Amino acid sequence: MTDRTGTSTANSAIGLHRVLTPAGVLPQAADRLDASPVCGPDEVVIAVERLNLDAASFRQLSEVHAGDGSAVRSAVLGIVADRGKMQNPVTGSGGMLVGTVAEVGPASPLGLSVGDRVATLVSLTLTPLRITDGLADWDGLSEQVPCAGTAVLFARSIAARLPDDLSPELALAVMDVCGAPALTARVVSSYPSPRVLVIGGGGKSGSLSLAAARRAGASSCVAVVPTEREAAALRAAGLADDVVVCDARDPVALAAAVGEPADVTVVCVDVPGCEGASILATAGGGTVIFFSMATSFAAAALGAEGLAADVTMLIGNGYVPGHSELALDLLRSSSGVRALFEARL
Repeated sequence: MTDRTGTSTANSAIGLHRVLTPAGVLPQAADRLDASPVCGPDEVVIAVERLNLDAASFRQLSEVHAGDGSAVRSAVLGIVADRGKMQNPVTGSGGMLVGTVAEVGPASPLGLSVGDRVATLVSLTLTPLRITDGLADWDGLSEQVPCAGTAVLFARSIAARLPDDLSPELALAVMDVCGAPALTARVVSSYPSPRVLVIGGGGKSGSLSLAAARRAGASSCVAVVPTEREAAALRAAGLADDVVVCDARDPVALAAAVGEPADVTVVCVDVPGCEGASILATAGGGTVIFFSMATSFAAAALGAEGLAADVTMLIGNGYVPGHSELALDLLRSSSGVRALFEARL
């Protein structure tokens, strides 16, 4: 592997050798990566079949282009061509992908074999990516993106083989958010019968978090959604004891609508400006878990200080050991979760 000056660089388990600019940063923070499909000794090259764009990123792209799918498609192609990865420059977020293992370096520790169909469980914001089909089969109107191209996994990456009993589209949708229910379960189980609030409970990460909270011992689960349509679907799914329709960007209205503060609040929205509501709706000594890439962590920290709120705030980093297995099990065991996911697809 060579850098942009043609100088040989040592292979790095965390992908430093793929960083083109600026020097000295990790791949996620890089402006541009080397996405060439040349397999390093501990790398894995994936033949890409489908991308799943992060919800906050897709919403931002759709809004800025007024729902014009062709413009959204061109924007994604431009980002990947310019950066060597899919990282929305506005939201900073990316997504994940599914594909087939095309090549495995002899020193790769990931345990993958050529021909394995896998989902990458690391963000597209740090995954070297090339698109070779111009996204010809994508209309730009959904988060899931049929795609031909290549991606590269490093030694310290994560990937999971696709399950045989689920469609690739459904498995990708679940694995895209599998960190949320796993961390929710961990936090909920640390409280004695907590009251749990999930803001954005009708979405992918939100519905899985509700199911995980219930399984982990929540005494009650309350969900907040923005529309009556989402509320009706969530009530039919039976995942929450109470479903509240409210704009989560209005802290006072949301806290009043929710009533009794929650011990654990999980934020799964894809719009900015929900930090204050999540803090105000959480009891003293409680925990707020932010799973939204639209979150301003400065606003959350300063907002909690300004409210004199004694709450623990966690950033859901997308990885908890066993997260994909847990999420898939929740989908298989909960007809409500599965119905919501299949409706989205």
